[in-house]
Amino acid sequence: MNRQKSPIFERAAMFFYKRCCIKGLPLFASAQVERDLAQLHPGENIQYLKTEYYEKKLSLALKILCGGALFGLAAKYAAGGEVLLQEDGSLQRGSYLEGEREVCVTTQIDGEQQEFQVNIHPRVLSRAEAEGIAADFLENLPGLIQGENESLTEVTENLRLEETYEGYPFLVEWESSNPAAMSPEGVAAAEEKKQIELLARISYEGWQWEKAIPVTVCPPVCPPGEKLHGQLQEYLKESEQESRLQETWSLPEKWQGESLRWSQKVEDNSLQLWAFALAAAVAIYLFSDKDLHEKLEKRKQKMRREYPDIVHQLVLFVGAGMTLRGAFERIAAEYEKKQGKAKEKRPAYEEMLYTCHELKAGVSEGAAYERFGRRTGLREYVRLSTLLMQNLKRGNSTLLERLREEAEKAGEERLMQSRRLGEEAGTKLLFPMVLMLGVVMVMIMVPAFATL
Repeated sequence: MNRQKSPIFERAAMFFYKRCCIKGLPLFASAQVERDLAQLHPGENIQYLKTEYYEKKLSLALKILCGGALFGLAAKYAAGGEVLLQEDGSLQRGSYLEGEREVCVTTQIDGEQQEFQVNIHPRVLSRAEAEGIAADFLENLPGLIQGENESLTEVTENLRLEETYEGYPFLVEWESSNPAAMSPEGVAAAEEKKQIELLARISYEGWQWEKAIPVTVCPPVCPPGEKLHGQLQEYLKESEQESRLQETWSLPEKWQGESLRWSQKVEDNSLQLWAFALAAAVAIYLFSDKDLHEKLEKRKQKMRREYPDIVHQLVLFVGAGMTLRGAFERIAAEYEKKQGKAKEKRPAYEEMLYTCHELKAGVSEGAAYERFGRRTGLREYVRLSTLLMQNLKRGNSTLLERLREEAEKAGEERLMQSRRLGEEAGTKLLFPMVLMLGVVMVMIMVPAFATL
């Protein structure tokens, strides 16, 4: 483990691990993890492997928690950075180039929390500036009032006949040639299509302009609204209009005899980020054991594939007159010689090489073979180690014959395993084949139906 990359997290992980071990918490007492580590790293100190493994898990979990906390704080700061409502209840106006700003504010009234979207107008413009903007506004006004309708020649939804429009400093008054078909508020109420004319009178600081807009209306569906919310919304608009010459707009403190206390609603995702970081850290910690076990299973699959080759080599060398130990060491030595050029280690040969090191260290031949089979954890190798130990007790008279039988059996098991893997691959390919068949059917059926 590289301790130069994140010593802070690793120290914290080690401290937490030691404290939990001292208190006897069951977070670091998985027998399955110990078995997997012992088989993946034969001959190494299991306590050291266990400590290193859990330290790495804890360090990763702490990094995720810390990263999530930092992102959550950033989101919290970003949400708070857009707050325009001051402590004294005032909202700072911007220049005209900044355009209107929309603020979401909330207040408590009649025991319920009400939410409002308010627009803050820029400061007053000069006459020359207002004239230029008015010409552009009148030209774009038909598109601004269109709303969800495709055009004004066939209006099926309410029009946006508003008093103000975003990006423009004008107050608009609407007059309809047929209020029964289209009200000045933009509500369509005609029972059939009717041609009407909407007259828009825009005003700004005492200056006025007019524009007539032809419209064909159809009866729209009028959604119901809340009376209290609508009344207070209108009151807010009036209050905002009265303070447009001022640098700030103080929101009303009272309405219909009740005190109002305003707060701005901002989007704050910090809590979700913190929760996600916590969940991710817990998931990483819990699923690390599963990944370790899957790594061990892949190692066992490699060892099963290597078993027939090992047994055939033993048959070859023993049949050539070598002793059992000599054949065992020869296979391990040849693997060690080739390992310098190979990129991937072969676990079964690594186990044989480790057994040879034990033999050279003074471990008895029978004990070394027994440990070899036990470390692999596979019945094939346990069967081979039992055969090798029996040979030490009974002699070499039947060793070659039994090794040949074991080689034939290993070949049959490899053939069965290959068939099983082929069947599994066919099952996995079934779903993609069904999808391809569906695509082919669509390609055939669509042109056929198109010609009908």
